Amino acid sequence: MAEEIRAEMVANVLTVDVSDGQQVDDGESLFVLESMKMEIPVLVEAGGRVSRIAVNEGDVVQEGDLLAVVE
Repeated sequence: MAEEIRAEMVANVLTVDVSDGQQVDDGESLFVLESMKMEIPVLVEAGGRVSRIAVNEGDVVQEGDLLAVVE
């Protein structure tokens, strides 16, 4: 089952730490977001394969925006 990773707040995408098709393990960092001068890592809850990355470094995301899909 696919897991949609969504933004929990308005933030800038500081880094994209994975690529399409990459295998990831539980707790691995997918992105680092920046909000109010704080860096917030976005971690995957269940390992799998990254099937879609919906953002790029430098993008501004809103709460609820899709960041990635992990299958």
